[in-house]
Amino acid sequence: MGLLSIIRKIKRKEKEMRILMVGLDNSGKTTIVLKINGEDTGVISPTLGFNIKTIKYHKYSLNIWDVGGQKTIRSYWRNYFEQTDGLVWVVDSSDIRRLDDCRAELHNLLKEERLAGASFDHKRALKPSEIAKVLNLEAMDGSRHWQIVGCSAHTGEGLLQGFDWLVQDIASRIYVLE
Repeated sequence: MGLLSIIRKIKRKEKEMRILMVGLDNSGKTTIVLKINGEDTGVISPTLGFNIKTIKYHKYSLNIWDVGGQKTIRSYWRNYFEQTDGLVWVVDSSDIRRLDDCRAELHNLLKEERLAGASFDHKRALKPSEIAKVLNLEAMDGSRHWQIVGCSAHTGEGLLQGFDWLVQDIASRIYVLE
């Protein structure tokens, strides 16, 4: 995110953050968004395209872009990068067969210049050290802010802690001049 974007956000009365939620298909992205918003998660169908939810979270307004993860639409993810303040990469770590695909897609995503200033939060089920190793996060350059948060999309356990970290990290960069 560039300096002009930060200045525009500072001038706004309502503190908004744009969160991009991506990951492979069937990883729990939509479930997380619905759960964090207190909505029913009983019947969820695959996201073809994207969903946008605006959620009041503490003193911030989070515009969460839940983008479908099917292989055929991953090439379109780059259309959502502009003005992204935070990135949530959702990992279904119980899907061992696709963890290599997950790592490859994540590393492709992190090469994008337009996401260089975005905070980065991982949602997962394995231990943080295991996910970091599988996703090869130690190879990531030191300029990225990232956190692995253990959570469950189904029960909601850990979701608030993950969003707390993400929102605080973004706010510390965007709203520093207040």
